[in-house]
Amino acid sequence: MADEHVPQGIDPTVPSVARMYDYYLGGKDNFRADREAAEQIVRIARESGSDVREIARANRGFLIRAVRHVAEAGVRQFLDIGTGLPTQDNVHQVVQRVAPESKVVYVDNDPIVLVHAQALLADNPGTFVVEGDLRRPGDILKAAAAHLDFDRPVAIVVAAVLHFVQDDDEVARIVSTLRDALAPGGYLALSHGYIEPEAGDPGRIDEARGVYRRSASGSIAWRDRETVRGYFDGLELLEPGIVPAQEWHNDDPYVPPELAKGGVLAGVGRLPGPASS
Repeated sequence: MADEHVPQGIDPTVPSVARMYDYYLGGKDNFRADREAAEQIVRIARESGSDVREIARANRGFLIRAVRHVAEAGVRQFLDIGTGLPTQDNVHQVVQRVAPESKVVYVDNDPIVLVHAQALLADNPGTFVVEGDLRRPGDILKAAAAHLDFDRPVAIVVAAVLHFVQDDDEVARIVSTLRDALAPGGYLALSHGYIEPEAGDPGRIDEARGVYRRSASGSIAWRDRETVRGYFDGLELLEPGIVPAQEWHNDDPYVPPELAKGGVLAGVGRLPGPASS
């Protein structure tokens, strides 16, 4: 994205986590400030023995496999919160290959994400884009209810965004609100950044936090397996449970060694009970 073409309301000097993620995945919808911040994270991770680009690809792979799995299980409604910039195999493309009648609501608060998503989805009657803030899940659910029937199963996707909320209690509240919106047969697909305790270098972790503090998100917080598992309270965790994203139903036997010390934990849970017809 040429820096001179700046949409109204965007400050290109403030990094956006959505545009940084786009850069990690090899996209071009980012500004100089995004690239510079992302390269700092790439360097910090490399010095810690990890690879942010591989982590981003692992998370993307989990998202694709998770929504395909849920669509194949019969769910036809999807709510993707913190969707990020469009890339290959977006949620609606994956699930509508399984069932063309599937409906997908995308939610984000980045103006560039919203503009790109609206342009991409203009000719797809089963997809919708709404502006929403993860910290106000009730407002998101209300907006999504204009397009989805929450009395029937919905798959709520929260992939690699909760770690941008610093406060543990606030994250628990957000996830609880989303879980409470599920009808029997509904799903929660969630991924979250983590660092293995023995691999965490306090100095580099603080440096990475400093980069994200200067971004529009204002924070980042890595959480452990038990905390992430707690987000699925009341749900039946699908096998293999809470695992690194690259291990969730992945038929590819190769796992990059750079992901051994940290990355993204992922899981999918289902609310017990018969699905509504």
